[in-house]
Amino acid sequence: MSNDLYSSFLRLPLIIRTLIIALLIIFSFGTIVYLIEPSTFPTLFEGIWWAIITASTVGYGDFVPQTVLGKIIGITLILVGAGFVSTYFITLATSAVTKQNEYLEGKLMFKGKNHFIVVGWNERSREVISSLLHSDRTHTIVLIDQTLESNPFSDHHVHFIKGRSNQDEVLIKANIPHAEKVLITADQNKDELHADMHSILTLLAIKGINSQVYCIVEILTAEQVANAKRAGADEILQSNIMSSYIMVNSFKTEGIVNSFIHLLDEINGSRLKFTATGEYAGRTFQEICTDLLNEHKLLIGIKRGENTIVNPPQHTVIEDSDELFIISD
Repeated sequence: MSNDLYSSFLRLPLIIRTLIIALLIIFSFGTIVYLIEPSTFPTLFEGIWWAIITASTVGYGDFVPQTVLGKIIGITLILVGAGFVSTYFITLATSAVTKQNEYLEGKLMFKGKNHFIVVGWNERSREVISSLLHSDRTHTIVLIDQTLESNPFSDHHVHFIKGRSNQDEVLIKANIPHAEKVLITADQNKDELHADMHSILTLLAIKGINSQVYCIVEILTAEQVANAKRAGADEILQSNIMSSYIMVNSFKTEGIVNSFIHLLDEINGSRLKFTATGEYAGRTFQEICTDLLNEHKLLIGIKRGENTIVNPPQHTVIEDSDELFIISD
């Protein structure tokens, strides 16, 4: 039994073992001096108080041993106890610094829930995280990247995990089982095909751990869109196609790029959203437009199945399964 207890003690963290030894020494010496000099230390509490003050080398002088034996005990306590007490505080400070460094270097596991995870560090992910920090302070953001040396954000709402996003141990550190949404950005250090393959491999790893988490994946090549869907992508961002649309239209209409960017900036956050049909089912698009305008909301289209219809015919009847595409103020 004693061997099992000793083995259990050795398995404790160093800071806990040091604290236990220091407390045992203080309690023991406090009890001994109380028993030896009951007139100087009328209660056990005074004895333990004296032992704490002596071991910490503070030395208030409110209780002082009067006998030679009591003074010898005091000398022994200073030689033995002070070392363990000092070791405890040094270990405590070292542990705090180590934890802080591990946090900054992306080595600590995230233990929160319902968080957003962003995979990959680039200008796009920087803007996404910055926008989320500005518009949503209710969700913590976990950034996974293997190229960064430390957390690029000082905000405590961003937790950095260093490592390869397709490895289970890295995803577990990011607490994938309790994540709400994941955004996988394309690796800017790879060519488009290999970047898509890496994104799909990451997606497979994530869905293998948590099949229910909502995954948004950036895909660069059109031929990999189908593979991303097969891998379980809930939403696919074809950034090259979106960029091409803007570039083509910039040829046709001068200034459209700046206007489009300004429009996106204006509806940033939760102003642009799909909402359930609800009480509007069975009514025409025109009737709903009128009602929503009175509420300072703009109905610009509907989502029917996989299709999004912008500005449908005014007589279009809204079905129960439709979703309304609304810009709110």
